[in-house]
Order: sequence, then C-alpha cells, then structure tokens
Amino acid sequence: MKFSKIIAPIIISAIIITYYVIYFLFLMTLIDGVSKYLLGIIPLVLAVVMIKVCVDRIREIKKGEEDDLSKY
Repeated sequence: MKFSKIIAPIIISAIIITYYVIYFLFLMTLIDGVSKYLLGIIPLVLAVVMIKVCVDRIREIKKGEEDDLSKY
C-alpha cells in the first residue's frame, strides 16, 4: 500500500521542521536587536522548503515514482 510509503517522509519532515522552529525560537530569545530577525529568517525559510520537498515527494509516491534515483 502506498500510504505506508508516505509515512516516512512525513515523519522525517515533521522532525526537521520541529527542529527548525525550535532553533528559530531559541534565536529569538537569545539574540537582541534586528539581527535576531535576520538570523531567524533562515530556519523558517528552511522549514518552508522542507514542507515543499515533502509535498513533492508525496506526489512522486502517488504517481508511482517510488525510487526516483533509478532514473540517474
């Protein structure tokens, strides 16, 4: 079943996104001034990119492209 193959990307993405958000919150409390926003943007951008990668991977799995490395 394809649903069992979708679980792993979702779990890994959730773990990485949680890490980025915690890191962002840590930077917000640790650093003062404008620099905290500049440094804090990076983890949030990485979290958004991780969401996009996860969605793309789920679409690949649904299309049947389970092993996309075999193309190369």
